[in-house]
Formats: sequence, structure tokens, C-alpha cells
Amino acid sequence: MNRTIRVVPAILTEDIKTLETLVRQSEQFASYVQFDFMDGKFVPSVSISCEKPIGLSMKFRWEAHLMVENPENCFKHLREAGAQRVIFHFEATTSPQEVILKARDLTLEVGIAINPETPVSAIISLIPEVDHVLLLSVHPGYYGSKYIPEVLDKVAELREIDPEIDIGLDGGVKESNITHIATMGVDAICVGSAIFLQSDPAQSYRRLTTLVEESSR
Repeated sequence: MNRTIRVVPAILTEDIKTLETLVRQSEQFASYVQFDFMDGKFVPSVSISCEKPIGLSMKFRWEAHLMVENPENCFKHLREAGAQRVIFHFEATTSPQEVILKARDLTLEVGIAINPETPVSAIISLIPEVDHVLLLSVHPGYYGSKYIPEVLDKVAELREIDPEIDIGLDGGVKESNITHIATMGVDAICVGSAIFLQSDPAQSYRRLTTLVEESSR
């Protein structure tokens, strides 16, 4: 099956002024963006809180990747800020079904993320209840973490379970590996440092998008 693969810029910052700068940059080249939120508990690092995007106008659609404990506490703030989708970590809650229901109650799309060590078998029962599965190909919490290629094996496992599930890969993506990732059956590839830590983020995004498009020819 030919898939239209999305390159999704991933914004990560702990500074509100930098957040606005990155948003304005992204508006020049992206129609869909991911915001990363970290609480210093589920992952060691801290980012802006989930309340910060409220009131910040954005021309693109966006999703929230919540690397936080008690992710459901963020949902109302994110809905108010304009998020289309919330993605929470399976490892961050003991009641994933309840988290999914709380997102649905707010008419949010919902995705579930799993860390590199978590097997697909852990979330089989949840797959029919979510819109998206996000595979972490790094240990989460930092820009530029080491890429773990073995995580790509999970894509085939997910396709066996549900051929139509929307699958994303997040972490360690760069020009040298994005072509291979794009051939493995994913629908979305989230990219942080390989866009925003480059001298020209727009050019880097377009180059990555071109490599993905060329992989399907």
C-alpha cells in the first residue's frame, strides 16, 4: 500500500518566548506540528507546561505529545489552546482506558505512545480505541537522543494487528535515516533537532520531506 507519509516538526522548549519564535518559524513551512510536553517526572527534562499555548495564535493544526504523569490533567488546557490530538504514554498511567475516555469527552483525537522497551503486545487491547500509535525510537526527554533502529520492527507487528492504524515514529530522525524509516510502513515521522537545531529550519524540513517523497517512487 502506498502511504502519504507526513513529516511532522516537533517543537520542544522550556521558554515561552522561544515557543512563539518556533511557532512563527513553523508557520512558514508546516501545516501540522507536534508540541512536546515534559514534566521532569515521567522524563528527566522539563518543557513549557500544557497551559502555555493558550492564547497563542497558530496557523497550523497541531497535536500534543505528553511525556508527563497524569496526562489527562492537560487535556482541557490543550483543547482550549486548539490541539486536535493528544498523545499520551502507555507507561505514564495505570488506567489508559480512562485517559482515552477523558480525551474523547473533550472531542479530542487520541494517540498512545510507547517507549522503546515496551512491546506492542502491551497495547493490543487499546489499539481499536485510539486514532494513532506513536513509537518512540529514542529514550524520551531530550532533543538529539540516540536513535534505536530496532523499534522499526514494531511497525510490522502493528500492521499485522490493524493494517489501517495510523503509526508515527518519533526520535533520532535525520537525513541519514529518514529514507529507510519511510520505507517501513509508518504514516508520520516526527522530527525535532534535525529541523529546529539547523541553521535554516524551513530548508531542513523541505529536504526531509523530499527524501520521504523520493522513498515512495
